[in-house]
This record gives sequence, structure tokens and C-alpha cells, in this order.
Amino acid sequence: MADFRSDTVTQPSVAMKERMLSAALGDDVFNDDPTTLELQRYAADMLGFEAALFAPSGTQTNLIAMMSHCQRGDEAIVGQQWHTYKWEGGGMAVLGSIQPQPLELQSDGTLLLSDIAAAIKPDDPHFARTRLVVIENSVGGKVLPLQYMRDVAQLAKDKGLNCHIDGARLMNAAVALAPLHGLTPQLMARELCTGYDSVSLCLSKGLGCPVGSLLLGSNDFISRAKRVRKMLGGGMRQTGILAAAGLYALENNINRLADDHANCRRLADGLTILATQTPALQGQLSVLPVQTNILFTDISLALAERLLPYLADCGIRLTASNYQSTDGAIKRVRWVCHLDISSADIEQALQAVAKFAEQP
Repeated sequence: MADFRSDTVTQPSVAMKERMLSAALGDDVFNDDPTTLELQRYAADMLGFEAALFAPSGTQTNLIAMMSHCQRGDEAIVGQQWHTYKWEGGGMAVLGSIQPQPLELQSDGTLLLSDIAAAIKPDDPHFARTRLVVIENSVGGKVLPLQYMRDVAQLAKDKGLNCHIDGARLMNAAVALAPLHGLTPQLMARELCTGYDSVSLCLSKGLGCPVGSLLLGSNDFISRAKRVRKMLGGGMRQTGILAAAGLYALENNINRLADDHANCRRLADGLTILATQTPALQGQLSVLPVQTNILFTDISLALAERLLPYLADCGIRLTASNYQSTDGAIKRVRWVCHLDISSADIEQALQAVAKFAEQP
């Protein structure tokens, strides 16, 4: 089985499990679980924040952040495709009474600075009060550049707004950008966070933990966040078992994300060759540019009806959804590389597509 559905399907390694089994434990609601405290200190020091808070999921840490920055009736500026807006059940509105102001993404995954500025409401009782700008990095596998991140943070500061990063795959962005700036991925991640009031970092995606996410910010912000976490049911007890996995991941699994990126590029290159050189696939399959560990391929609906079940029978698991392109309806297929996808899995997938294309 080669499971490309998401980097959330990873299994903890033997070494990670050993750290979990030997973790020192306390009660995190009483703030005395030593391993959780160590994880929070480690992450805060790495990313340049005063404090951090461990929670069950990235959906919850994002919601905690928005509810800690905003009051009922306040507004948060988000992207149309941001996870916080589209993929988290409407939590900011349903549970936080926060009005989202969604903006259209550009082709590179950014929001135009002019669009952000134009969306900020005047101080007038007719409008919700704009309080927060949310940025996602990476977004759909695309990396937002360092200068852009700095520009958004400066814009928010100039307008008197707070700013939050949904950094579910922040480390993927950092690994991709680090060589361009001559930094380690860890220092690159810290630079990406500079100027932001909070960041959510998922531990259960490419970093390979079974559960968990971190919210980072100032001491005052995290103090407010703890109250919201408790209200949302995120106050757990002997969290050190899970926090130990997070510590192992931050110590050992950041640099290796480059392997996932390399595998994803190898997959993209192989599919591109097949799409351009195989008559059965020409004009039916196109490969979108890849920057990190996520690859999208667009295939015709007719091809999808035959190819996707064939790949499933070959043990290759994928996610796909209908998508309206300028050329009409297509199926957009997502391939996600992670620590449980090997070079052999990439070859298996390419061989399966090639064999499918050879069928009469």
C-alpha cells in the first residue's frame, strides 16, 4: 500500500514510540506535565515566541488563536482557500462569533497586499471590527516567500491589527526556503514567524506525530489561549505521552522533510514524462508545478473514471475532487509525500500509471 492521501496518515516510528513510552508524565491541566512543558519551551525557543500551548489538533489551535485575538462580532481577514476558512467547519463563525472576510488567492498562493488593506473596515458601527489577518504557509503545497510574510506582518502592524500564521506545514515551507537564504530550516521557520502575533504548528502531518499541534505567542496571549482551549474541550491530562512524540519530531524530523520534497519532485517529473510521451495520456493528464511535498495533477473526467479505480486496485491511495478549470470540468488529484512514502513507492506509482497507459 502506498498511501498518498495526506501526510496525516504517517505512523510513529519505533524511536518515536520509545520516547512516548518513557515520557515523564503529570497533569497538563494543572500545568505540571514535565514533557509537555519541555515541548512548549523547545518550540517557543525555536520559533522565537515567549510561550506555546499543546492542543489536540491544528483545527483547534487555529480556532483558539482566532478566539484569543478576536471578540464576538470582530472580523478576521482570511483567504478563500485558507484552511481556517474553508476546511475547519466554520468554527470561527459558529463557535467564535467571528466574521470571516475571505479574499481571493493569487496563483502563487498569496493575498494581494492591496486586497488586504482594502478589506479593513473603517471604525463605524455599520461594520464588523477588523481585528486579525490570517496567513497560511505553506498553502496547497505552495510556499509564501519570506519578504511577502514580512510585508503582511508590517501591514497588519501599520493598521493596528494582529496577525496569525496557520503554519500546519510551516516546516515544509521553511525547508523549501532555507537554501535560498543560507539558513537552517529551523532558523528559516523562525524568520517566517518574525513579526507575527501567533502561529499554529501541526505535529501530525509531515513531522510524523500521531496527534497534536502547537499554538505559539506571547505570554499574555497563551494565557488567554489556555482559557479558550479549556472551553473547547482541549484540556487533556497526561499529555506527555503525546508531547514526547512532538519533541522527537522537532528534534529529528524537520530536516528530513527535504526527502519528501525530493520524492514529490521525482513523482512530478515521472508523471510529466508519461503525460507528454504516452499517447493514452496526452491531453488527458497535466501535472501542476510542485514546491514542497504536495503535487496536484489534473485529469479528464473520462480518464479519471478508469485510472483512479485502477490505481486503487494497485494499492495506491489518493484523494481527488471535481474542479472547474478554464477548459471545463476535470478531476484534480492530490498526491502527498511523507515519511512513509519511499522512493520505491514513487516507482511503484509511476509504473502503475505506465502500465495503465499501455492497456488497449
